[in-house]
Amino acid sequence: MSHDDPTVTDPTLYKLLFENERVRVLEYRDGPGDHTHPHRHPDSVMVTLSAFRRRITAGDRSAEVELRAGEARWLAAQEHAGENIGDSATHSVFIELKEPRPGPAHTVDAPLGPSTR
Repeated sequence: MSHDDPTVTDPTLYKLLFENERVRVLEYRDGPGDHTHPHRHPDSVMVTLSAFRRRITAGDRSAEVELRAGEARWLAAQEHAGENIGDSATHSVFIELKEPRPGPAHTVDAPLGPSTR
């Protein structure tokens, strides 16, 4: 595990649920006002188990995200930090892909945080 792995940077917020040679599944839980340290996700699918509002930051870029429970979103490989800026707890699951992305490498212009594409 690397030092920017979320289970290392924020072990009280991220929990490993499953891992094999192709995927890793993490559970994430926090409360209002909680924040994460900078960490990295590979290409992932995020499934929201609760509704929440958060701010995602990476360097000088920032995005506010509000999602309902039961949504599935693509998360392009990225390094970021997050903060729960809402008044409800966050509960989500990340399915991280271990296989390399086909085609060109990830660019800095990719969406910050989860997206529908």
